[in-house]
Amino acid sequence: MPRTEVVFYREPNGKAPVVAWLEMLKKKDRQAFAKCAALIRRLALEGHELRRPAADYLRDGIHELRARHGKVRYRLLYFFHGRNVAVLGHALTKKREIPQADLQRALDRKHAFAADPEAHTYQETVS
Repeated sequence: MPRTEVVFYREPNGKAPVVAWLEMLKKKDRQAFAKCAALIRRLALEGHELRRPAADYLRDGIHELRARHGKVRYRLLYFFHGRNVAVLGHALTKKREIPQADLQRALDRKHAFAADPEAHTYQETVS
């Protein structure tokens, strides 16, 4: 299977919510950040083949990467665009179920990305 390109969803204002969440997590809990980063690398290697417990399908094309550190569960919501592109669109810390508002936000981002992938693909700039 070809390697999956993992990209981050970008809002119209240029910000990437998952990138910001990961930066905050890196400052707050480096071990949890490392687990999430490792899962993103696995997603790039395994793509559609990644399964539980690392990943799971939620609904309407939205999947989740699943990390746990201590008693905290970290979730990175993503969707596929075509066969080999996974878009990380939303991240959260959860206690039990993923709130419907978070799922809806991920779905809205999926639709926006599908309508204009170039406008919604985060490109890191080096200054």
